[in-house]
Parts: sequence; C-alpha cells; structure tokens
Amino acid sequence: MTLIIGSAQLGLIYGLLALGIYISFRILNIPDLTADGSFTLGLSVSAVMTVAGSPVLGILLGIVAGASAGAITGLLQTKLEIHPILAGILTMSGLYSLNLYILGSRSNLSLIGSATIFNRLAWLSPDKELLKTLIPLLVCFVCTAILIWFFKTHLGLCIRATGNNEDMVTASSININAMKIIALALSNACVGLSGAVLAQYQGYADISSGIGIMVVGLASAIIGEAIFGKRSLTLGLFSAIFGSLLYRFIIAAALQSTIFPAYMLRLVSAVIVVIALSVPVAKKRLQLKSLRKKVQQDA
Repeated sequence: MTLIIGSAQLGLIYGLLALGIYISFRILNIPDLTADGSFTLGLSVSAVMTVAGSPVLGILLGIVAGASAGAITGLLQTKLEIHPILAGILTMSGLYSLNLYILGSRSNLSLIGSATIFNRLAWLSPDKELLKTLIPLLVCFVCTAILIWFFKTHLGLCIRATGNNEDMVTASSININAMKIIALALSNACVGLSGAVLAQYQGYADISSGIGIMVVGLASAIIGEAIFGKRSLTLGLFSAIFGSLLYRFIIAAALQSTIFPAYMLRLVSAVIVVIALSVPVAKKRLQLKSLRKKVQQDA
C-alpha cells in the first residue's frame, strides 16, 4: 500500500511535467529538450527559496524560471533560426551551470528543518500521506483547468493552429515566432512547476534530478494517448496526467520485481516509451491486414 500511495503521489507531481511535454510535443509539434534543464531549474529555485523561508514564493519563482528557460529556447529557434533540437540542447547545457550557481556550487541541497508547502498546508489534513497526495492533486487540477481555459482563448487557438499548420497561420497574419515562444515558455513553466513541487515533496534538490526527465514526461504523455487516443485537447491533457500515474505504477512494479535491478530504471523507461509508441503503429497494421484480407475474400 505504501508503494502504491508513493507512486500515486509521484505520478501526480510528474503529471505536471507530462502536461508541459504534451504542450511542446503534441500541441506545438516541437521536440523540446529544454525540459531536462528547466525541471532542475524549478527544483533548485524552489529548494533555495524554501531554505530561505519562502516555500510558496519558491513554487511561483520555479514557474517563472521554467518559463524563462522555455522562452530562451524559443528565441534561439525563432530569432537565430537554430534547429529546435539543438536549441533545446544548448539551453539545457547552459542551465546546468546556472543550476549549480543557484544551489551555491553544491550538487545537492537538503531541506531538512525548513518549512515546505506541505508543512504550511498541514491544516488541510492531519494525515501526512493524505496531505502529500492532496496537494499535488490540487496543483494538477488547477494547472490543467488553467491550460484548458487558456487553449480555448484566441491566443491559445493561435498556438494550436501554429502546431497544426504554420503556413496557414502565416497567411492569416499571425506571428508564428511569438506563438512558438509563448508555447515553449508555457510548456517549461509546467515543467519548472513539477520540479518545484518535487523539491519540497522529497525534501532535497539534486543537480542530477533532471537527467533523462524528458523520457519520463514523453512516456507519460504517450501512454495516456495510447489508452485514450487523440480525441480532444481537454482529454489529451487529462490523459497525460493519467499516463504519468500509470507510468509510475509500472516503474514501481518493475523495481519491486527481482527481474530488474535499480540501475536498469532508464532502460525500463526507454522500453516503455518504445512499446507505447509502437501501439498505434501495430493497430494500423492490423487494421490494414484485416482490410486486405476482407478485399481478397470479396474478390
């Protein structure tokens, strides 16, 4: 039961990461690798501010920091015309040094003895485990509701249109460069928020926390899509969170078994992504095979 509850809590926190990856990967159709750096940036800023006695401000600044990192990647892509993948790598690489600076040239920072948002909101429930589940759930709900509302506004619809067809949007006199910058900033704001909440949840910040985090977010978004399909934006956002929960349960089950040792976590994550990506392809091939068989029978 402890394993299930812990996986659910982490699944909700990483669900915020999945929302950010969903925005860049599915809505904007841009493979943004900034997430590895912006996640740690949000985590580092949140940890430092928590130690300073301002955990709520740490969450807010984590969001702003993540958004700033995304905006920089967007500027590199649009103004300097750097390839999206390379732009993300450049920002991610630069953020590694910045994160070390924020942490005071230390590879990790402990929050033991510091008041976090989980301590400040202890009045919500006397049960600590319930509180650690309730707060990420509330943050996920509020974040998802804001995103659903935003993508139904004129600006949000312009961003969605940019991801669907850039030529059409350009012909409509919409600044696609601005749309990309805003979308990447929004995407990494969610990623930064995920890191900020995680720092206060686990009680420490580590410089290596963001390594491979892109795969985690991508796996969550794709698993959710494989189950619910690509029906609407609203369902897509909720499916990303559900995919994050399911992903954490799969990882927990894999680590609990004697088949996979702990150091195989990254490999297991990669395999999960490959399987999730192959499901739609396998469905299409089965449908095509069934159609060919039916045509041959009718002929």
